[in-house]
Amino acid sequence: MSARFLIVDDERTMCELVEADLRLRGYEVESCTRPEDAFAKLREGGFDVVVTDLHMPGMDGIELCQRIVSNHPDVPVVVMTGFGSLDAAVAAIRAGAYDFVTKPLELEVLAVALDRAIRHRFLQERVKQLSEVVERSGRYAEMLGSSPAMQRVFDRLSRLADSEAPVLVTGESGTGKELVARALHEQSARKERPFVALNCAAVPEALLESELFGHTRGAYTDARKDRRGLFLQADGGTLLLDEIGDLPLSLQPKLLRVVEDQRVRPVGGDKEVACDVRVIASTNRDLQTALEESRFREDLFYRINVVEIELPPLRARGTDILLLAQHFLREFAARSGKQVIGLSEAAAERLLAYRWPGNIRELRNAMERAVALTQFEKLVVEDLPEQIRDYRTSRLVLEGHDPAELQTLEEVERRYILHVLDAVGDNRTLAARVLGLDRKTLWRKLQRYAKETDSNAPP
Repeated sequence: MSARFLIVDDERTMCELVEADLRLRGYEVESCTRPEDAFAKLREGGFDVVVTDLHMPGMDGIELCQRIVSNHPDVPVVVMTGFGSLDAAVAAIRAGAYDFVTKPLELEVLAVALDRAIRHRFLQERVKQLSEVVERSGRYAEMLGSSPAMQRVFDRLSRLADSEAPVLVTGESGTGKELVARALHEQSARKERPFVALNCAAVPEALLESELFGHTRGAYTDARKDRRGLFLQADGGTLLLDEIGDLPLSLQPKLLRVVEDQRVRPVGGDKEVACDVRVIASTNRDLQTALEESRFREDLFYRINVVEIELPPLRARGTDILLLAQHFLREFAARSGKQVIGLSEAAAERLLAYRWPGNIRELRNAMERAVALTQFEKLVVEDLPEQIRDYRTSRLVLEGHDPAELQTLEEVERRYILHVLDAVGDNRTLAARVLGLDRKTLWRKLQRYAKETDSNAPP
């Protein structure tokens, strides 16, 4: 990470020593021996961190630190103090210093402190930028993101503004598929008409046909009056079929006919009723695999998948995590009447490090919990859920030199393929892309693994 430092020390030898070491580490460095000169340099701008001695003639490091914090609050200050001067170090921190190191100076210790200070500065800047993005958000107010992955989603949405084409929105659970569907509806000519959503996995199979297409009085035992289905309720507007991968196979040809003909026959009815509905479907399932396993009709798949919008998982969106966290923080702070203004550096680092298996839904839940529990103006690590606080990145490690503990290349490949498959929620299309395999090769390998597991099972 590139950075530019300003060293302030009345001893020229110390300035030269620190300058030389930091330049060897690839940083830009300037120095001065008078605190007054430091302000002129800071006014010119461009410094990421200031390193200052504590004891200097005239203005000491405490006063210098106070003035920097007052006039340049975004620039962290690291103070160098004599060994054993704990009171002086405490005074520096109270004056607003980010960190301190003791003399005699150990250059490695200073480098570690400066690395932390740089990261602190970066996170401060990023949170500030993201806060401004939240303030400016307009067209897709509930779909925040500055990452390349989300910019591609926004570009696709803009291109579809005047389209009536059916859209398939794919992505893991909790990535915001319904928000995309609503955005498509709101920017279309249908925005003044109804937006109706149905979760196909949430309705029992026996009731799903009636829910979609309606029924006539007497169509079955409890049908005491005619009922308009969701297609007719959404007439002129948009119907979202969420989790369409869970739609029973028996209903798929009936749905295909309605989507193609824009005519609905209620259950028990003998007449078809015209309807004008734009269908948007969404799923967290791998429909390509469902096609291969004959669990989803190919003709329906191609009819609903005229255009696909693939939503990235939260873990692939970089600092969008902080943008969304800031958005949710403000929302829940306003609801609760708390004066919570942002995230601490350490809390932001934990949010960025976490894998987010529950995606945006999990982040929203974590921010609601954190705002409810916090006692400070900024959320701290202790406010976050335990699984986020204690998360450690897992790595594939081959340890040990005992030949009995080593594995064949084929076994390592098998374990890694299954690990990737688990990481992407059993989405074989995405797993094949991550692994650099074509789908048929991955399919054959998984079939072989399944057969090996069955053959090794006890009788």
